[in-house]
Amino acid sequence: MSPESAPVPSTGLHRSFARLFGRPASVTADAPGRVNLIGEHTDYNDGFVLPAAIPQRTRVEVASRDDRMVRVWSTQFAEDEPLTFAIGGETPGRGWIDYVQGVVVGLPQEAVRGFDARIASDVPAGSGLSSSAALEIALGRALRALFDLPLTDLDLARIGQRAETRFVGAPIGIMDQMACSFADSSTALFLDTRSLEYRRVPLPAGSALIVIDSGVTHDHAAGDYRVRREECAEAARWLGVAALRDVSNPDALASLPPLLRRRARHVVTENARVRAAVEALDAGDCQRVGTLFAQSHASMRDDFEVSIPAIDRLVEIASATPGVFGARLTGGGFGGAIVALAEAASARAAADAIVLHDNTGGGRGRRIVPADS
Repeated sequence: MSPESAPVPSTGLHRSFARLFGRPASVTADAPGRVNLIGEHTDYNDGFVLPAAIPQRTRVEVASRDDRMVRVWSTQFAEDEPLTFAIGGETPGRGWIDYVQGVVVGLPQEAVRGFDARIASDVPAGSGLSSSAALEIALGRALRALFDLPLTDLDLARIGQRAETRFVGAPIGIMDQMACSFADSSTALFLDTRSLEYRRVPLPAGSALIVIDSGVTHDHAAGDYRVRREECAEAARWLGVAALRDVSNPDALASLPPLLRRRARHVVTENARVRAAVEALDAGDCQRVGTLFAQSHASMRDDFEVSIPAIDRLVEIASATPGVFGARLTGGGFGGAIVALAEAASARAAADAIVLHDNTGGGRGRRIVPADS
């Protein structure tokens, strides 16, 4: 079957690349989702973040075509037929394929031809674990290999961010794409989002991360996230600084109107908490990290107002679970997931206990990390 032929009809969620497109894939690449330990809503304020990779990944298989057409199919959505677009004719507003279109727009156009792609992912969408960035980086890696593109991992991170901000319309910072490009699951990535300098910080021996998806999805392209970013930009203009990263003393926020003061206070104190968390991890002080998690969650709930009752309940349950040092909302908020630091020996049992307790109260939480075995 030639690339121009129709895909082989099939039903079910697990159609192979060959069944979809009539030939084998020539390149396969993947990228992980990420969890942010601490440093929320600081990246678009040029601040500091501390993400880590999670075991769940997005996998992309591709093969080139002889024309300028792109055909894409995802196991997550499992349409009857692959979705299509022409290179040079990308049109936003088409749902999940916009992330694919946005990446393609950001590649060197003279070097890119048409291609077929199959996407499979176990990174839960809308959970604050960067399913979109995992897709962008995995696709970028696959197309870099397929077309021998002279792009670094940093280039792919920037292309992924531009895909979301300029094509999808989500006003995010660059943390997600940097984490999906450079983070691993055994260390945290201490990243300065202004300079993009980073270093890997090992998790203390005997500790482990827990991630629980609340089951309440969110959307960075929706209004609340955008409003928070605009409020931060307005606070920076009011203070006469390029970004809230440039303010280190919360007392300097006294001149702001009350709402902007609360938003800016979260960012300023959160940047300080990231630095403190790195110092605590370096010292192996899990209790201190847990305290910083609790302070971060309170700031996101009260000053930044991005938490919701279902998340607050999960954090409360997790914080009271034996073996857990501390817990907080992770991701942009308005739903998503929580992250906790726990004793490694009891992390799996603690995660299961949190989910069980939440479900008895009508919750929809499920364990993401430790990964299901």
